[in-house]
Amino acid sequence: MSHYTVLNDFISNLDTQSIVAERQQTLLLLVDYIQERVNNKKPIRLNFICTHNSRRSHLSQVWAQTMSHHFEIKNITCYSGGTEATTLFPMVATTLANTGFEVKTLSEGKNPVYSIKFAENEHPVIGFSKRMDDDFNPKSDFAAIMTCSQADEGCPFVPGAEKRVPITYEDPKAFDKTPQQAGKYSERSKQIATEMFYVFSQIKK
Repeated sequence: MSHYTVLNDFISNLDTQSIVAERQQTLLLLVDYIQERVNNKKPIRLNFICTHNSRRSHLSQVWAQTMSHHFEIKNITCYSGGTEATTLFPMVATTLANTGFEVKTLSEGKNPVYSIKFAENEHPVIGFSKRMDDDFNPKSDFAAIMTCSQADEGCPFVPGAEKRVPITYEDPKAFDKTPQQAGKYSERSKQIATEMFYVFSQIKK
């Protein structure tokens, strides 16, 4: 049995019917960008941006990369960054591990680095907090997906981005150190997974 059975079961149980029509319209901005790149056989680079690059942007990066693999969309790399660097919040790594990802800590410290693997033969997502202009991220020909309204309002200009798409999520940080913490992170992760599933399910190869 594959190590990723739990993850694949989770993906197969996602319900895109839960996405309201207004939200679908927002997501279609990203669909259109990806489709245009696929049609022109151009590489697809998505940089998910949030203020601190600690929670929502990482969940979005990981789920987008996972769903592109699930729907066999080639030549796509997903990134994440912030208007400042902090740390990938440990509950994000725990939430992904509980969903079936193979999560390993590559380095400890104030800003730990994680390997987040979603398939046996695919390169893992390397997760750590970084600024959006970090050397790890693309410099041009990418879409900037703004995952928090603060970053969307706070950085009106993303250097190098050819398209900017606001797909904002509520911050599970509000529930840190409360009994609801694990549940809320899980809920936000599932929402992002569902929406990224919807986005990549719309792409015609």
